[in-house]
Amino acid sequence: EHGLKIYQEAVKANQQPQDYVDLYAVKFDELKSLLNLSYTNFIRTTDEHHIAAAQHFWQMCMDQGDIYKKEYKIKYCVGCELEKTDSELQEGKCPLHPNKELEIIEEENYFFRFSKYQQPLLDWYKEHPDFVQPSGKMSEIKAFVAKGLQDFSVSRLASKLPWGIPVPGDDLQVMYVWFDALINYISTLGWPENTEKFVQFWPGVQIAGKDNLRQQSAMWQAMLLSAKLSPSQQILINGFISVAGAKMSKSLGNVISPTEMVKKYGVDGTRFLLLDMGPVHEDIDLTREQLDTRYSSFLANGLGNTVSRIAALAAKANCQFSIDNSQLNQISQKVREQLDNYRFDLALSEIWKTLGEIDKEIETKQPWKLEGEQLGKALTPWVEAIRQIGFDLQPFLPETAEKILAQFNQSAISKLPGMFPRLP
Repeated sequence: EHGLKIYQEAVKANQQPQDYVDLYAVKFDELKSLLNLSYTNFIRTTDEHHIAAAQHFWQMCMDQGDIYKKEYKIKYCVGCELEKTDSELQEGKCPLHPNKELEIIEEENYFFRFSKYQQPLLDWYKEHPDFVQPSGKMSEIKAFVAKGLQDFSVSRLASKLPWGIPVPGDDLQVMYVWFDALINYISTLGWPENTEKFVQFWPGVQIAGKDNLRQQSAMWQAMLLSAKLSPSQQILINGFISVAGAKMSKSLGNVISPTEMVKKYGVDGTRFLLLDMGPVHEDIDLTREQLDTRYSSFLANGLGNTVSRIAALAAKANCQFSIDNSQLNQISQKVREQLDNYRFDLALSEIWKTLGEIDKEIETKQPWKLEGEQLGKALTPWVEAIRQIGFDLQPFLPETAEKILAQFNQSAISKLPGMFPRLP
């Protein structure tokens, strides 16, 4: 929540920085209920505990001799909140923020001895070849570190940037936003006071955009090593989403917002479309037409139709179905394997393969021609398969999974109302 970009936007909006970030914190927190998310702690880097944790972490690095002061001059991208070397620029601009002018910063600041950790980082990568996912990003960060690391500035003059965490023992300086922000991965666990949660949950898996590869998998790891703390368990790098080949932009009018999607497709429909669009680590290009097609094909005419069809046949059979819950206490192995590899799209594909097999069998065996006990016997394997699908869907479509299990996890099954309304 700190940094030059936030400060400049707050000034532009004629607001105090704290009021500005408070407004956006509410908007981000609203996504929890909007998308039916579950999390333990909504961390803010303006929280008093985080500020104290960041200052404690700073002192730990200082005690190792890894923070020092010097004068310097750099080209700085406010959009990235990162120093840019000439080799990283395209026609003198940051390739990620070509419409933003680079800031020239020339002042005396504190620096972190990033260069000291080149070999320790390379050793860590060698010992943990899957540390960054996907493998292409692992290769990218190894190459970046192998070329040599430059110490980076970890503070700014408070007279120029008053919006930041004060440097311990020096009120004239505030912490550089990336030094402060990365510490939230452990301050959210109550570190340094709450050692119980820290020991229980750290190291953890971190999820970051591909433009944060350097900060997450090199800078932060060096900081942790300096503070004598364990590096992260793994870094999952996700790609960007574009619309019809163009970056989402308010000026282009092509932004697809979560609120818009939930209004049209429902909460679970939105969750499905976001998780199913492709590998999380790759860039994804989509259109509104594609979203409509996938919703109709996979949910309204797919999952919803198949489940409702079997429920109606089970109600017609008017018989008791046996329930073997011993087989329903875990996600199926094939889905679990894909989850462990962060391939949420392939995990969903496994579930839809089962749905497809059920549909084919129904068309082949034509159970609607049967009655009573014969119908119940024919339906039994499909009822059991739908129960398992309900369990497998819990991480992805929790509301839908609950509806399926509430209906199919009982001996007498009744008709099920439509789960996914057809699009107009």
